[in-house]
Amino acid sequence: MNRIESLFQQKPKGIFSVYFTAGYPTFDSTREVIRELVAQGTDLIEVGIPFSDPMADGPVIQKSSTVALENGMTLRKLFDQLRGIRAEIHIPLVMMGYLNPVMQMGIEEFCKNCHEVGIDGVIIPDLPFNDYMANYKPIADKYGVKFIMLITPETSEERIRLIDKNTSGFIYMVSSASTTGAQSSFGDEKQDYFRRIDAMGLKNPRLIGFGISNKATLEAAQSNASGAIIGSAFINCIAQTNSVKEAVSLLMEKMKS
Repeated sequence: MNRIESLFQQKPKGIFSVYFTAGYPTFDSTREVIRELVAQGTDLIEVGIPFSDPMADGPVIQKSSTVALENGMTLRKLFDQLRGIRAEIHIPLVMMGYLNPVMQMGIEEFCKNCHEVGIDGVIIPDLPFNDYMANYKPIADKYGVKFIMLITPETSEERIRLIDKNTSGFIYMVSSASTTGAQSSFGDEKQDYFRRIDAMGLKNPRLIGFGISNKATLEAAQSNASGAIIGSAFINCIAQTNSVKEAVSLLMEKMKS
């Protein structure tokens, strides 16, 4: 069983997932960040592939991407850094990035590398679903890599059910039709969206991301889906502290208040 599927089977609610940009704050910090997130109780980690034009990301993650690229991070170097990581950690690892670096590497080589280093799933926000079905899904299935699709408040029910039918792992439920970034609370409109999707009875579990930054938004996400994904809030913690351990500890404190 894929590690993502195993996680949701063992823990259907309350999942705590964290995104970070590989190569930030330093080129060599990738494995340290992963180890520390695991040590402090993270259930699933999204490893961000830095890109020069991260269109779905707000200023915090954009800046971390810029720094990571300046530090020399590339997709090939990231795979090199992750080799052997499965001897150290056992929770699901999901790689998140944009289509251009994946296309430059080639989808076959990309999925092969994911399989070899132990990446369980991939999130590519700008991959059109039709292209995924025609050109990516057969190769992803061959290597046992879950391609995770995003839905937003504007995604039609027909589209959501199509995604649900043709993917596995989980569905990334974007909290709002905007870029990533911290929010202090989720209003009635977003709560209604969460409840509407919950009532659809989808086969795939859902994680809610974009805007999770404190106890209120974390609890709102965890009560309306299987769990939450924290990104910008963690990148901010890294920027505010002197060590990765301090950054993760600060994040955990912020999510309790």
